[in-house]
Amino acid sequence: MSAFNDLLQSGKPVLVDFSAEWCGPCQAMPPILKQVKEMLGDGITILKVDIDKNPATASAYNVQSVPTLILFKNGQTKWRKSGVMQASALKKVIEQHG
Repeated sequence: MSAFNDLLQSGKPVLVDFSAEWCGPCQAMPPILKQVKEMLGDGITILKVDIDKNPATASAYNVQSVPTLILFKNGQTKWRKSGVMQASALKKVIEQHG
């Protein structure tokens, strides 16, 4: 988890997608996150965390439902939301907090 924490310390925004393979709505997120990455390029780091494979990480961030998106910058939580979001709305959130 230390490598994960190191990534969160980045000066640029880091969006973490907490998800699970069995979660239907989670399956909608990869193409949305791909769009966001294409729109913002190197201005954002996007990480995917499977809560079943990383239960300690999910617990550390109090993830109760999936998908949960958490935006970090300089190691601090700037924003979080559970559920699917459209790429354009997500881009606005990242720009506001980034």
